[in-house]
Amino acid sequence: MDKPKPANFLSADAGSFRYTEKSSPHTSNLQLLTYGVYELNGSVRSGSLAHAGEEALLFCWKGAVSANLDGKDYPLEHYDVLYIPKNATYRLSQKQGESKVIVCRAPAEKAHPAFHASWAQFSKNEQRIRHLKGKDVFLMFDVGEGADKLIAGYTIFQPQQRSWPPHNHTDQEEVYIFTKGRGSMEVYADEETKSFVRSVNEGDAVTIPLLNYHPVFSQEEELHFIWCIAGNRYWVGDKNKDFMTGKVDKLTT
Repeated sequence: MDKPKPANFLSADAGSFRYTEKSSPHTSNLQLLTYGVYELNGSVRSGSLAHAGEEALLFCWKGAVSANLDGKDYPLEHYDVLYIPKNATYRLSQKQGESKVIVCRAPAEKAHPAFHASWAQFSKNEQRIRHLKGKDVFLMFDVGEGADKLIAGYTIFQPQQRSWPPHNHTDQEEVYIFTKGRGSMEVYADEETKSFVRSVNEGDAVTIPLLNYHPVFSQEEELHFIWCIAGNRYWVGDKNKDFMTGKVDKLTT
């Protein structure tokens, strides 16, 4: 018989790991995307995590964590992004502090290579940036990276700006997750039936089903948000140059 091992005492304020699911195809009008948040508090290491039949993207929103994916460690700092292949096993850990990691996932048929996007590098790489009037788009996980359905990045609005031209998608659904600042957002199929007009603040998210226009408006400070797309893989401004020039009132891709 093995010698008994000592117990552990876990105080109420001991390190903790928690996942909160915010949206899924069962709770939204999206067909593919699920969105949630991992919260790490104190010295903590998660158990094994995996998404059966799905690929995923991790966005380091607050703090800094380490992601161990199939035995390799990936440091995730502010706004870093990590692609998790279908069915891959990973763990998240940190030594101290508080961190939040956003996860977006969608069904996939193939397992593609892991991909780590460093915000410190990508935010200075002009090949990864699309400059629009009053805002910049950062392509953190673009069509050049292997995936079945996901692409994603960050958009940073300067104060007192709006999305122009409004656009919608026939073959992409999307979620916007606001990570800094406050503003407002509209989602509508046509101007006459516009019913979704909401203020947005840090931590809020908006799901965007197919065929909905989805303009954003910043207020007196910078407004940052994650955009994560599931569907056909392209960024609207690369596919339709009218989005870059702003010479049309609206467009569909």
